[in-house]
Amino acid sequence: MARTFQACQATASESPSSFSSFLLAGVCYIRLTDPELICRKPDDDQMKPFERLTTDLHIHTISSGHAFSTVNEIALEASNKGLELIGLADHGPALPGAPQRFFFVCLGFIPETLHGVRVLRGVEANIIGKGGVDLSDTILKQLDFALAGFHDYCGYAGTDVDENTQALITVMRNPLVRGITHPGNPKFPIDHIAVLKEAAKTGTAIEINNASFVSSRKGSVENCREIAALCSRYDVPVMINSDAHIAQTVGELDAALQVVREAGVEWEQVVNRSMESTLQFLGLEH
Repeated sequence: MARTFQACQATASESPSSFSSFLLAGVCYIRLTDPELICRKPDDDQMKPFERLTTDLHIHTISSGHAFSTVNEIALEASNKGLELIGLADHGPALPGAPQRFFFVCLGFIPETLHGVRVLRGVEANIIGKGGVDLSDTILKQLDFALAGFHDYCGYAGTDVDENTQALITVMRNPLVRGITHPGNPKFPIDHIAVLKEAAKTGTAIEINNASFVSSRKGSVENCREIAALCSRYDVPVMINSDAHIAQTVGELDAALQVVREAGVEWEQVVNRSMESTLQFLGLEH
């Protein structure tokens, strides 16, 4: 018992102004006595759990030809769900039924705010050739943002992992393309590590797409989980989006958010975690 008491005293004496100790029934108890320590909040870095996302940067309007809601309907739904910012990302002109180039030049007619929601005017461009996209840089510069991804029926006929990987790497080296959409699509297999390392180098966001888990691109789930884990390992910017094709799925992000959380991605890696972080990532004014 004496030895236990001495050990108890020694433990408390390591920080005598902050702790006191006492022995009860042979058990050493340490009491915190410093008011500053008692009241101190955890550091900010310890208080950054994954929170609810308030932005969605990958939304298709009726103009995409295979989506079913207007800009106004989408903005109203976003407002009702408490979103702060949405990104209109209709498909580029290479996809059958998609709007043509002049449509994107005219996106400035859409107000910056609808129903209290900030509206960004962008595109989900289609990757064509060996690393080009289906809108010119001249048009991309007029938009608030540009995403790019592989899609069927757009003229791209990548036949193997190496070709697809090189095409993505080339696209990511275009600074006007800020995010790569649904890279887990099994129809366009890629070298995940090579692509994620290039994304880290160029600062291009890799999308974890909610629709890939619930409604689109069957067979994507395991690829998306691996990509999310590699984003964590290589500190790659991440974008979490709905890929909504109807207003009711705007802001539906829970499945993708859960995968990103489980993969160990830091909250600060999610570029669209808030309106402020989204605008900062895209170089836009608040």
